[in-house]
Amino acid sequence: MDLKIKHFSELTAEELYRLIQARVAVFVVEQTCPYQELDGKDLDALHVWFEEGGEICAYVRVLDKGVSYPDAASIGRVITLRRGTGLGKQIMLEGIRLAQERYGAYRIRIGAQVYAKGFYEKCGFVQCSDEYDEDGIPHIGMVRG
Repeated sequence: MDLKIKHFSELTAEELYRLIQARVAVFVVEQTCPYQELDGKDLDALHVWFEEGGEICAYVRVLDKGVSYPDAASIGRVITLRRGTGLGKQIMLEGIRLAQERYGAYRIRIGAQVYAKGFYEKCGFVQCSDEYDEDGIPHIGMVRG
């Protein structure tokens, strides 16, 4: 399995297509949640994914401080297409590492779906907000650092 790390400006058209296809498959189709998946933040993001045989297996995007939150870097669009294999945690830890190494991030914020709170706690995040609705799905703010 290969780890791929690319800024938006480095992505090929085919890579971008496959990344968006994977994200839409999970966040729009699987979760039956019609929302604006392309939010403009991809242009400023590091796109990080595991790939095997041309198939995207897990993905996160990493954003510098000031893109999503004024005081912290952020990680979002966390998906794993091979559930139960540990890839979700691996890709999240890669996102954390890159936020720290590339952006000098001490603090990382995320908007987490409530059901995934335990997963993010295992990655060092703690809840920092009350529950809120985002596109019809319960979310909480979480922070690390």
